[in-house]
Parts: sequence; C-alpha cells; structure tokens
Amino acid sequence: MMVQIAGCGGGGGASTTTTAQVTAPAITAATNSHTQNGAEMVTLATTTSGATIYYTIDGTTPTTSSIVYEAPFLVASNLTINSIAVLSGETNSSVATKTIAPSIASGTLVWSDEFSNSTSANAAPDSSVWTYETGAGGWGNGELETYCAYGSSTSPCSTSSPNALVDTSGYLNIVAEQPSSGVYTSARMKTEGLFSFQYGRIEVRAKVPEAQGFWPAFWLMGNNITTVNWPACGEMDVLERVNAATTPDWNAGSVHGTGFTGSNLGTDYYFSGGATAAVWHTYGMIWSKNSVAYYVDDSTSPYVTYTPSSISGLSGAVWPFNSGPSFIILNLAVGGSWPGNPTSSTPFPSAMLVDYVRVYTN
Repeated sequence: MMVQIAGCGGGGGASTTTTAQVTAPAITAATNSHTQNGAEMVTLATTTSGATIYYTIDGTTPTTSSIVYEAPFLVASNLTINSIAVLSGETNSSVATKTIAPSIASGTLVWSDEFSNSTSANAAPDSSVWTYETGAGGWGNGELETYCAYGSSTSPCSTSSPNALVDTSGYLNIVAEQPSSGVYTSARMKTEGLFSFQYGRIEVRAKVPEAQGFWPAFWLMGNNITTVNWPACGEMDVLERVNAATTPDWNAGSVHGTGFTGSNLGTDYYFSGGATAAVWHTYGMIWSKNSVAYYVDDSTSPYVTYTPSSISGLSGAVWPFNSGPSFIILNLAVGGSWPGNPTSSTPFPSAMLVDYVRVYTN
C-alpha cells in the first residue's frame, strides 16, 4: 500500500511516499498430544496476506536466503528463532525473536504417533498429523494404484473398504486393494503442512506385505519441495523394499537430491537368522548436520551413513539435508518401475502395518 502526502500551498509543493511495512511474524510454541518430554511445535504466522516468512534457528538475522517457513516444526533443543515476513512492494517486517530452552537430554522421546484406538471400531488416522496424496497417474514410477484418502467414496475408492485406518489393536493399516480386475487402490499418507522436524532420530515399527508388485515405504521429503521442487528438496528413504521375500531378506536405505536421484546412494540391509520384512522390525534414521544414518532394530549399529563426502564424486550433486525440516510419508505402492506388476498370486487385500512413528533427540 502506498500513501501519498501532497504539498501545501498553491505553488505546487513536493510529495513524498511511504511504503507500508509487513507485519512481523508471531512465533508460537506449544505442546500437543503428540509432543513428549518438553518438546514443542512451533508455528510462524503473519497477518499480512501473501507474505513469505523466513527464519533462522542459530541466532543470526534472517534474510530472504534463510529457511522459508512452510509448516509447523518440532523444537526439542535449546535455540533462538529469528523471523521476518516479506512481501514485494512493502518494507520487510521487523525481526521477531523467540528463545526456546527445553533442555532435553539426548536420546529422549520428543514426538510420536502411537496410533492408539480405544474404540470398538476401526478409526481414521489422526487428521491433525496426517493428510493424503490422492489419485492415479503412476506417481513418476509407473505405479498402478489409485491412492485414496480416508473416507473417500470417489471411484475406485470406497468408504466400506478404507485404504488407511487405525484398527482396534492400535495399528495403522495401509491397505492395498483390488476392487476389480486390473484396478488397484492403496494409501499414501503424509505429514506435509502439519508436522515436520530437522535433526533427530526417527523410527517406525512396521511389518510389510511381501509379494510380487508390492512396494511399501517410510520416507521423508524436505518442506521446501513447494519452493525448490524434487529432488532439490531432498528425499530420505528409511524403509523401502519390493516384491516377495528373499533369502536373506532385505530393506533398502537411500538418499536422493540434486545430482543423485538414482541408485548411486542406496544400501541394502540383509536380515539375519532367516528373518523377513513380513514380521515386526524397527526401521530408523539418525539425522544430524551433514549426516544421515540408517539402522534396523538396533539404533546403536547403523548399517550405512551418508555424508556430503558420499556425493563428492557425483557431477552436480548438492547436499540438501541441512536446508530445513522434512515431513514424513508412509505408503504402499502397487506395481511400478521397480517391483513390476502384481500377478495372479499376489494377495489382495494386503496391508502394511505400523505400530508407531517416534522421534528422539540425537
């Protein structure tokens, strides 16, 4: 908004203009039903419509090169948030500041979804945490399924056979269905816009279906996918496998970013003692500045660690995992370029079961 002040008198006085200033962000930190042991979710908001919010967490003054605020993020360490709001044609806001000091010890549980259900019927996943990717189109991988949100009745989705639910035992079910010949439905759940975090140890306890054409996964994407797109936002794949069980059976842990979108930064973990992914396992990631490490069942023994040196020999590769928070994705794909199509022996319905998702401090 421009305000013009006219000069006085009949002689044609000079005029000046002043530019409105964007309202400084409000920084809100609060606990909720999923935060644990003093951790808080932080939300940034400005009353100036259309303004972009930038912030830092290291005490430095934010600029338009700082992290763009995209979604609430978890704070479980002592830090100072500085934030500005920016809108073209207006003066940048003043700097808003908030210091958070929970003083939480390393290894402490700070956030979780336990998928509790105290009712006598199947329930919807918590909508304060989870939303859905929906639709068909292959998802860039030639997948065959249509992803359905909970409660969707848009064909081929069905409210009588939901593809995502929390059962009465307290397990999240992500269910692959075949409602008719050649037609498949499933669910792809995400916390985008609702929950995100940067750095910490995250794990999921899950068991997955193993048969030709199944592709279950637990993974993370950078909040900044809305501004820099994939793969610049970074992708961290904690649980990922395809098809029937093998001997030994396996899980793949990989990272992707600009210059490394294929198989060049992926490592298979092989289960011992004849175990398969079709029984309960804990799949985890330890995420620190300049480090992403993966483990299965034992957080003290990562089977692979990726660092910026891991991409040093890859042309054009850029490490994206220090650029801000990420959100969580859980999905069960059917078919696609990696597993191939299901066959007549692939059982439908089949479910990926999740006991919990938990985040700990490093």
